[in-house]
Amino acid sequence: MSISLGCCGSLLPGLATPISRPLANGVELVQLDQAEAPLVCLDFWCRAGSAFERADESGIAHFLEHMVFKGSDGLAAGEFDRRIEALGGSSNAATGFDDVHYHVLIPPEGASEALDLLLDLVLRPRLEAGSFAMERQVVLEELAQSEDQPEEVALQRLLALACPDHPYGQPILGRREALLAHDPAAMAAFHGRLYGGRRCVLALTGAVGDGALMERAAAGPLGSLAAAEGARHPAELNVVTGRHRLAVPRLEAARLLMLWWLPPASDLEGMAGADLATTVLAEGRRSRLVERLREQLQIVESIDLDLHAMEGGSFALLEAVCDPEDLTAVGQAIEEVWGELHREPLGEQEWLRARRLVANGYRFSLESAGGVASLIGSNHLWGRSQPLDHPLQLLDGWSPVRLQRQLLPLLDPARACLLEAVPA
Repeated sequence: MSISLGCCGSLLPGLATPISRPLANGVELVQLDQAEAPLVCLDFWCRAGSAFERADESGIAHFLEHMVFKGSDGLAAGEFDRRIEALGGSSNAATGFDDVHYHVLIPPEGASEALDLLLDLVLRPRLEAGSFAMERQVVLEELAQSEDQPEEVALQRLLALACPDHPYGQPILGRREALLAHDPAAMAAFHGRLYGGRRCVLALTGAVGDGALMERAAAGPLGSLAAAEGARHPAELNVVTGRHRLAVPRLEAARLLMLWWLPPASDLEGMAGADLATTVLAEGRRSRLVERLREQLQIVESIDLDLHAMEGGSFALLEAVCDPEDLTAVGQAIEEVWGELHREPLGEQEWLRARRLVANGYRFSLESAGGVASLIGSNHLWGRSQPLDHPLQLLDGWSPVRLQRQLLPLLDPARACLLEAVPA
């Protein structure tokens, strides 16, 4: 997976710039009209991911995401979904380490009603005791399913080893004993503490027209939110290096997992370099690691290197699937490939290939109103209101020599937290 970098997509002719409107309480509204889009995307973002949970709140951010859809003071359980579907739309939500967002895709003629419904649901959840108890069982079942997946067990163990004193090392789904202890009052306190001014952004994209939708949002409950309390950024991440081994029941093939610290998402230039570096190493059959380990040596079934842009500190996560007896050879081959890149700069064709892949990934991410809303909503939530062409300028600032000197040292195998996961 790569973070989004590049230029604007087919729904964004020219270099479109979002329109931003901060409200007096610190809530920000951001809009980008895409006249050719067949729908509108309403995307509400909040700095209320699992990284902001207190010690006794494990899993409550994700649990709250579930409970939001159980109704509000003005909406009965299930009514939101029924009315959005009746308008021809769809809705969803996602909780991450840093933030949570709720979005609706809706035909333009239903956008005003859908906006009222979304803000009522998210900002005024009912948190009724009966629904709370029922939804707790759904969340516990989701946790049990995660714990029953061998690959997920190995990944969560790696995160715990690499980030032992940071929320990124804890499961977003939470700990079972904490989930059993949560009650509606504790969840209401979490919501009241974090879902407020200076922590929320509403992104409007698609066929939003002349700004009437933004005016409606400003006049609604968003404008009356109280200022939120607490830290506005996750704690700084430090990755603990080391080598570990874990026997996992029912794991079908061995896995070599490696995690490196990278600059936080706020370091836009560093993220551009990280995207280029991970693309060179493991994006496509012609990338260094894929070509060497899978195509030439044939000692892995697959090898992936994902870049996770995080606010407290990002990380690169490598996963190589292989036979247990090949784990040592896989690790050695990774060190050899890194050493070659560290000693000799990339050739022109390899460099152009990486730049093209990164830029195209950005274009593809902006081919829908939902993709655009996600990008500008997340960016503005964290104070990054740069023009959409800014990532291209950042790419232009990187060269093979600069990548070799400044970024590749961060991906030194000796700096990684490494876990060999083997079938039990």
